Amino acid sequence: MNAPEIRELHAMEEFATASRLYAGIWGTDTAGPPVSAGVMRALSHAGNYVAGAYEDGRLVGASVAFFGDPPATTLHSHITGASGGRGIGLALKLHQRQWALARGLQRITWTYDPLIRRNAYFNLVKLGARPEEYLTSFYGAMDDAINGGDESDRVLIAWDLTAPAEAPDPGTTPAVPADAAYALRNRGGRPETGPADADTVLVDLPDDIEALRRQDPGAARAWRLAVRHTLGGLLAEGARVTGFHDRRSYLVDRNPTTAA
Repeated sequence: MNAPEIRELHAMEEFATASRLYAGIWGTDTAGPPVSAGVMRALSHAGNYVAGAYEDGRLVGASVAFFGDPPATTLHSHITGASGGRGIGLALKLHQRQWALARGLQRITWTYDPLIRRNAYFNLVKLGARPEEYLTSFYGAMDDAINGGDESDRVLIAWDLTAPAEAPDPGTTPAVPADAAYALRNRGGRPETGPADADTVLVDLPDDIEALRRQDPGAARAWRLAVRHTLGGLLAEGARVTGFHDRRSYLVDRNPTTAA
């Protein structure tokens, strides 16, 4: 399959199409999409990033970002969505990277749901971005098909644009020290906390948090609170996430200042 065509959006009808695409991806009413056409119009007109991905002339993905803090160094990517896989999300992020570099920016930040394994894998492994801060219920409760009415805990992640452009090899599994311990483990689908006093700890995720939110809200809440307490607590203490192990566990260095 040919790579999607990525280009900036400028016309009101393009923004309206992107808004409908977002509504379909997030499962919201078209009257209340994650981002409206009017907001995209205003952001684009002010010189921010609004781009779409096209296959055979049909919009299949879109991304919206705006300049952030610190000024003149950072682009904050507010939302990126694609209908299906096929590398559309990656193509959008790489286009966004080139757009930011052309304007002299040094990093791109965004937030993501730390409980969704595929998003953690994409951000940490395929792009090589790194978490900086745990944000508790950042948007409040979100009643859409993805969040299922759950509180919207998020991780703020940063992509260093000064690093080499080549993304890490997705097939590479980060080395786990022999004395690493599980601060949070998936035991039969339920979270089980453990001691977090090793230099390197692992934080497991549920197999499918989106399915849990639909089928077992109590279990989903237990996972959210466990990850909030464990991963959020570690980041607040100055620990650093160094990778995503085996597509299911955050690898966390509790003493990053002593790392080689």
